[in-house]
Amino acid sequence: MNGEFRFYDPTQEPFRIYGLILPGETEERFCRLPTAVAETVSDTVRALYRNTSGGRMRFRTDAGRLCLQAVYPTCLSMGHFAPSGISGFSVCVRADDGEVFAGLLTTDGQTKAQGVFDLPTGMKDVTIYMPLYNGVDRVRIGLDASAQVLPDTDYAFEKPVVFYGSSITQGGCASRAGAEYAAILSRRLHFDYINLGFSGGAKGERAIAEYIRTLPMQAFVMDYDHNAPTPEHLEATHEPFFRVIRDACPGLPVLFLSRPDPVRSDDNRKRFAVIRKTYENALRSGDKNVYLLDGATFFDEAVRFNDPTVDRVHPTDLGFYLMAQKIEPVLKRMLRHAEEG
Repeated sequence: MNGEFRFYDPTQEPFRIYGLILPGETEERFCRLPTAVAETVSDTVRALYRNTSGGRMRFRTDAGRLCLQAVYPTCLSMGHFAPSGISGFSVCVRADDGEVFAGLLTTDGQTKAQGVFDLPTGMKDVTIYMPLYNGVDRVRIGLDASAQVLPDTDYAFEKPVVFYGSSITQGGCASRAGAEYAAILSRRLHFDYINLGFSGGAKGERAIAEYIRTLPMQAFVMDYDHNAPTPEHLEATHEPFFRVIRDACPGLPVLFLSRPDPVRSDDNRKRFAVIRKTYENALRSGDKNVYLLDGATFFDEAVRFNDPTVDRVHPTDLGFYLMAQKIEPVLKRMLRHAEEG
């Protein structure tokens, strides 16, 4: 079968990889943070920064078929999270009539996987979403030998949106890569993004804020409420974390999210009050580039019928869709304001 395809290294032109630092002089594998930064944050972040959540391989082609080969550093399994979300690659195609899902490559408990996918006819942009909770040691893309391969169509915005948050931000427990809320929003509004969700490890550490402030950003989404151990921890870290970003990026649109938890407990009310205080303090100081959404409202349309989470915390695909529905109009306004300058 391999003789039917010409194989490419997607880290080389005309392919482009978004959302990740590529293997090279400073890094051995794909990663979301420089190793030197990850080592200053926490053991949890060190364990997760090589997960490829938010990584996308993109290109333009007229190929009718695609062969994807991947090698993983390890096999992972979780009782509440589908292997297709943990380790799967999602192949999506955007043509003149919109984007379609073309197939899924995942592992059956092995560290190597290969799949062949039919693609729509004609020229189209292909996006391959990389695993949410596993790493990738090696990946190759095979296309029809006679196919044209060109750079992908540029995103609508020059700089990426950066998302910082918990396991939910990272993508737990979407059924596949590309179904998490950041990816849904990226497709709808056609922006590049960087996913800095760290499952259990996003606690508002200053070291990560100091790194984020150096990134080129179109907008920033601050979503780590679920990983703050207590409301008191959130209060001690939330506004200082924001101030590190704001001092370096005075005109950057920033969106504050509270945890997407439909239970209005005293704990959740205290947490939202902390986040709202950061927002209101910014407004009082004359900051016109801050936005606030209460995650307790995200699932209002569905929770009375069927809780859109796997375990009362991590969203299903429906939960991520509902999150994107609530966030999209606000983020769209933020991106427009960023463009207007």
